[in-house]
Amino acid sequence: MSATRPAERLLAPQYFWTTVGAITLIFLGAFESLAVTTIMPTVSRELDGEALYSLAFSATLAASVIGMVVAGGWSDRRGPSGPLVASMVVFVVGLVLSGTAENMPVFIVGRFLQGLGSGATIVALYVVVARIYPAALHPRMFGAFATAWVLPSLIGPPVAGAVADTVGWHWVFLGVGAICVVAAGAIVPALRHLRSVDVVVGTSGARWAVLWAIVVAIAVLAIGLGGENGGPFAWPIVGVAFVVVVIALRPLLPRGTLVARRGLPATVLLRGAVAAPFFATEVYLPYLLHEQYGLPSWLAGLILTVGALSWAAGSTLQGRLGDRMSHAATVRIGAAIVFAGIAVELLTAALLLTPIVAAAGWLLAGGGMGLLFPRLSTLVLSLSSDTDQGFNSSALTIADSTAAATAIAFAGLVFTAFGAASGGGFVAALALTTVLALVAIPIAARVHARTPVVE
Repeated sequence: MSATRPAERLLAPQYFWTTVGAITLIFLGAFESLAVTTIMPTVSRELDGEALYSLAFSATLAASVIGMVVAGGWSDRRGPSGPLVASMVVFVVGLVLSGTAENMPVFIVGRFLQGLGSGATIVALYVVVARIYPAALHPRMFGAFATAWVLPSLIGPPVAGAVADTVGWHWVFLGVGAICVVAAGAIVPALRHLRSVDVVVGTSGARWAVLWAIVVAIAVLAIGLGGENGGPFAWPIVGVAFVVVVIALRPLLPRGTLVARRGLPATVLLRGAVAAPFFATEVYLPYLLHEQYGLPSWLAGLILTVGALSWAAGSTLQGRLGDRMSHAATVRIGAAIVFAGIAVELLTAALLLTPIVAAAGWLLAGGGMGLLFPRLSTLVLSLSSDTDQGFNSSALTIADSTAAATAIAFAGLVFTAFGAASGGGFVAALALTTVLALVAIPIAARVHARTPVVE
C-alpha cells in the first residue's frame, strides 16, 4: 500500500505542474470575474459606456455557454488538449482586447471572448482531470478547483481596486493575461502527452450542438436583461425566454435530465438545482442587510466572505473524506444543508432577526455547496466514458450557468412585484429561492454512482 501513496497526491511529481497550472487557471478565471465587478463603474465612466453596463456582464455569461458546448464536443472527438490550448488563447486575447479598449463596444467584444474562453477552459480542464488523474484523486482535485474559485472572493475586489487606483484599470486585464500565459506553460507538457497517446474518436452533431448553444446564450441574455430592466413586458419576455432555454437545453444535456432520471441525468440537474437558489440568494443577501438593517456596504458584503470561507472549508472536508463518505450520501447531505442555510435567510428577512443569524445561515449554505459541488463533478466523470466526458462536463457547467441566471432574473421580477427594497420584496425573493432549494432535495435522492460502460 505504501508504494502507491505518492501517486495518490495531487502534488506528486507526475501531477505537480498539471495541478499547479490547472488550479491557477481556475483561480485567474474567478479573479477576473470578481475584478470586473469591482472596476466596472470606473470602466463604464471612462469609456462613456453607462448604457452598456449590464451588457458587459451578460455578454460574458452568454458566450461562456457557447464555449462550454464547443469545448465539450471537441474534447470528446479529439481529446482535451486542443480545446484547452485554444480556450486559453481566446481568453487571453479577450483580456488584451478589454485591457487596451478605448471605447465600450471594443471592451464588450473583449468580454465576449473572455466568456467564450473561460467557459471552454472549465470544461476542457474537467476532461484533463478525467484523463490524467486516477479516480481516487478526483474529489480532491475538484475540491481544489472549488477553493481556487472561492478564494478570489476574498482578495479579488481589493486587489483589483488597488490596481485600478494606482496604475489604471487596464492593468487588471493585462496582468491577468500575463499570468495566464505562465499558467499555460505549466500545463502544456501534460497536454503534449495527451495528444500523443490519448486521442479519442468522438461524436456527431457538433454543429447542431453549437447552434443550440447559441440559442441558449441568446435566451439567457434575454432573461438577464428582462429581469434587470423590469417594465410591463418583463414577465412575458422572461417567460418566453425561459421556455426557449428549456427547449434548446434538451440536446445539450444527457437524456432524461429535465425529468431527473436516476444517475447521470439527476446529477447534472442537481448542479443547476442548487446553483439557482444559492446564487440568487447571494444577490439579495447583502442588499437586505444594507437596506433593512442599515449596515454599511462593506459590512453587508462581509457575509459573502463568510459563505466563501465555509465553501472552501466544505470543499476541503469532502476531499479529505474521500471514499469514507459515498458520493451519493455527500450530495444528499450537502443539498439538505444548502436548503437549511437559505431557509434561515428567509426567516431572517421575514422576522427581522439579527444579522448574526443571517451570517450563520450563509455559513451553512456555503458549507453545503462546498460539500456538494466537487462531488457532483466527480460523479459526472465516474458516470462518463472517454467518448462523452466532454459532453457531460459541458452539460454540468451549462446547467449551473443557465439555472443561476434564470433564478436571478425571476427573483428580480418577484422582488420588484412585491415592493422592491421594502421588506415584502426581500421576503418574496427569498421565499422563491427557499422553494427552489427545497426542490433540490428530492433530486439529490435520485443521484447514485455506477460504473460507466466504456465503449
